[in-house]
Amino acid sequence: MTDVPSAMPLDAFLDAFLDAHLEELVAFRRELHSHPELSNEEHETTARVAERLRVAGLTPRILPSGTGLLCDLPGAVPAGTPGPRVALRADLDALAMDDETTAPYRSQVPGVAHACGHDVHTTVVLGAGLALARILGEDGGPPGSARLLFEPAEESARGGAVDVIDAGGLTGVDWVFGLHCDPKLDAGQVGVRAGAITSAADLVTIRLHGPGGHTARPQRTVDLVAISGRLADQLPGVVRQIDPSLNLVFGSLHAGDAANVIPATAVLRGTLRTPDRAAWDAAPAVLESALHALIEPTGAAFELHHDRGVPPVVNDERATDLFAAAAAEALGPDAVLPTEQSAGGDDFAWYAERVPSSYVRLGVHDPASGGSRLDLHASTFDVDEDAIAVGVRVLVCATLAALTGAP
Repeated sequence: MTDVPSAMPLDAFLDAFLDAHLEELVAFRRELHSHPELSNEEHETTARVAERLRVAGLTPRILPSGTGLLCDLPGAVPAGTPGPRVALRADLDALAMDDETTAPYRSQVPGVAHACGHDVHTTVVLGAGLALARILGEDGGPPGSARLLFEPAEESARGGAVDVIDAGGLTGVDWVFGLHCDPKLDAGQVGVRAGAITSAADLVTIRLHGPGGHTARPQRTVDLVAISGRLADQLPGVVRQIDPSLNLVFGSLHAGDAANVIPATAVLRGTLRTPDRAAWDAAPAVLESALHALIEPTGAAFELHHDRGVPPVVNDERATDLFAAAAAEALGPDAVLPTEQSAGGDDFAWYAERVPSSYVRLGVHDPASGGSRLDLHASTFDVDEDAIAVGVRVLVCATLAALTGAP
């Protein structure tokens, strides 16, 4: 910890803290980036975060699953009592894809990469936690306390937020804040939005069955190749006719292997997304109805496996206003921008459905690079690491504003 008197103004304290710790935080992020782990496999990532918190004199608690952890920071509110308490959330897992960057800290794990910025999220919440532990632990510090939520398996369909909640992560929590990397914004900027900021996202698998047959006589059987092609082409449109807010997109279609054999099975896989919570609730019935309408006349049978994912993240208006004001105070008003609702999904939604929350976009594009703005999940995705200091600063300021009741 930095040796900064508690009477220091917050901006001066954060300047001193980041001067002392930013190099360490960048190195920590690069270590995570080099050694990514998939959902529910984040054992080493969990251990690295837990060890750094213990070095700071804190007591992290590993989730029962063995990956992910919670950590209460010292403060005027003892653990287990009513707030005010703010939770800061980070996600630990990486994606099943190759890292094709040329950075010296690129992934050393074939087929696994931090191409969504979770290594940055984890580093920022760790840094904010270390700073807040010093501030909240001081005599005469602000009332209230904070909790760090390091979540596993965000990239899984259900999301690891459920495990965090089941482990008591939201017990006694009054506010939840989180950041997500956004390459559409420059480092030094944050994007805010009250209301829905992400969309619901489900996984859909459709299995078709028929008797199979010879390609010389397709009229004597059920031609699953032709049917699956028509289904991939027509089903999204039929679903949209029933509810225009539902967006079904297929990413995989497999039907047979031999050129002269009409297969007996075919499988289509895709995602079903919507920006609307009510439409998400109705989506299973809509999809089932559309499938019956298209498939029954063909003579094929089908099985629908609809893996419910997450609802949209709906940001609380007061929490978002509070965060935006704190970020503007920390970075300047021009650095806080409105952001659009994303079609992507995020299990931060489960926190926001239970506690007033705000999920904010953290700019990570290097404004001096002059290069293209790579999207999240791109094989060469990387960030301007100046965003780490920005993220730490705004999370600390928003937390203290929530604890002190600042507008």
